[in-house]
Amino acid sequence: MEESIKILVWKYALQNAYRYGGKAQSKAVIGKVLAEKPELRAVAKELANIIQQIVDEVNRMSLEEQRKLLEDSFPELLVEKEVEPVVKTLPPLPNVDKYSKVVTRYAPNPDFVLHFGQARAIYLSHDYARMYNGIFILRFEDTDPKNKKPVLEYYDAIREDIEWLGCKWDKEYIQSLRLPIYYEYARKLIEAGAAYTCTCNPETFKKLVSAGKPCPCRGLTVEENLEKWDKMLEHFYGEGEAVLRVKTDLQHKNVSVREWVAFRIIDTSREPHPIVGDKYILWPTYHFANGLDDHLMDVTHIIRGKEFLSTLDRHLYLYKHFGWKYPEAIHYGRWLLPRGGAMSKSKTLKAIKAGLFKGFDDPRLPTLAALRRRGVQPEAIRQMILEVGIKQSEVSLSWDNLYAYNRRIVEPKAKRLFFVHNPVKLLVYGLSKQYEANIRFHPSKPEMGFRMLKVKVENSTASLFICSEDAKLLKDRGMVRLMELFNVKLVMSSENLLEAMFHSETYEEARRLNMPLIHWLPVDQCVKAKVVMSDATELEGVVENNCTIVKVGDVVQFERFGFVKLDSKDGYWIFYYTHK
Repeated sequence: MEESIKILVWKYALQNAYRYGGKAQSKAVIGKVLAEKPELRAVAKELANIIQQIVDEVNRMSLEEQRKLLEDSFPELLVEKEVEPVVKTLPPLPNVDKYSKVVTRYAPNPDFVLHFGQARAIYLSHDYARMYNGIFILRFEDTDPKNKKPVLEYYDAIREDIEWLGCKWDKEYIQSLRLPIYYEYARKLIEAGAAYTCTCNPETFKKLVSAGKPCPCRGLTVEENLEKWDKMLEHFYGEGEAVLRVKTDLQHKNVSVREWVAFRIIDTSREPHPIVGDKYILWPTYHFANGLDDHLMDVTHIIRGKEFLSTLDRHLYLYKHFGWKYPEAIHYGRWLLPRGGAMSKSKTLKAIKAGLFKGFDDPRLPTLAALRRRGVQPEAIRQMILEVGIKQSEVSLSWDNLYAYNRRIVEPKAKRLFFVHNPVKLLVYGLSKQYEANIRFHPSKPEMGFRMLKVKVENSTASLFICSEDAKLLKDRGMVRLMELFNVKLVMSSENLLEAMFHSETYEEARRLNMPLIHWLPVDQCVKAKVVMSDATELEGVVENNCTIVKVGDVVQFERFGFVKLDSKDGYWIFYYTHK
């Protein structure tokens, strides 16, 4: 293929890599080349092979080296203004004019920490409240001390997660502290003839309601129901012996909606609640407490997933009995993640207790705590949610979608460092002077300053570390360029030691001989480090001692490796892998 075509490929491969964190994508380069030279479609297969080879070579360079090549060969591409991503805004809420103030809520059950999927309801509810200068409510729905048992530590964990997302709430409610209110409204339902206490055997009731027939308790008088209700409050009945039911249409197409349970007895002497202990045994179901509180708290717009549509009919009966108007309900479709997002709360808890995960922030989990520890920025999650919006259809996503948003945020401010994992010692002979590399902390931001790596030369020899994969590359290719330093030629190798001769200094010579680019570290200018990968495996190695300026919590980029977040630096420097 003509040299002019290869130059064109180099041009667009460098441009694409430099714009997107140092890694070019072959498809993007092919599109650019064919747009400029459509006649090349006739040799598309050969062109694709050439592009892949050049993209691989470009991707082995550091961002600094990519920038230098652009400056030398295609300077016009550096002054070309980059297109900023369009920031999407939310569509208007329905029927806003009907309300004096928009009120939204997020209502988690504190039986587990929050996961990535829950961020959608949080951001949409919060951002809509802010969009209309309204009120955003955090409401802990913790009225099931038995089957979905709340755990005290999760209340604060949820608060921490929501604050990390940047969604400060205006009001907070805890439903377990509101039981007298629920009792009051239950009594009103009974007095209105809209609810009744039921002591039927559950299996007998199920057969009757499935056939569309009433149970004997449905025909009790208001007085009889109130008497039995008081007995429920006075602990006369045991667990499973009595419930309060809401009257519905016995022919309703959804059998689970027929005569749904509003209150049930839970023996809190055996299953104490983490906040109120065993003070109460009569507990409202989710459907009663949730539906009632949306009215009492003046919620105007409920924003939730389509999986909650089945609850709507139950709540509508409640509102009909009280003569209330139901809030605006907006249901969005599920988003489907191909991996890491399907494990249930109960299975995750069992796996953690069994030692299969290290905790709720284990990098393999889709929890907000895990994403936070890995260095995913909350604004990336918000931008992704705004992009998806409130579509009712299901949306297929990948973690790469989220990482793309995150990369745009962290790339401009992440300092660059060298990290050598599974280090192998490299001795370089034939050096006639001392060397030092002055490298920008960020290739396009000189204001971030420079980092210096000095190569100590004794008896014409330098001792360096390179990673094991690059050691194999040097063995296979015979020559490599040490980024920002010089070019070397292999003379001898063993499992734990490579010996090479100085070859030349210039990058032009390395490019002429098609030498791969690898990074390195002086053996006396590094600290021990460990990177916890997204699959929880750990890579041990060394990071350059310029890392001392990095603070715990900072996201940096290990060149030719990826973005990482500094987790701790007591003894070992421990980083968590974010993404490429």
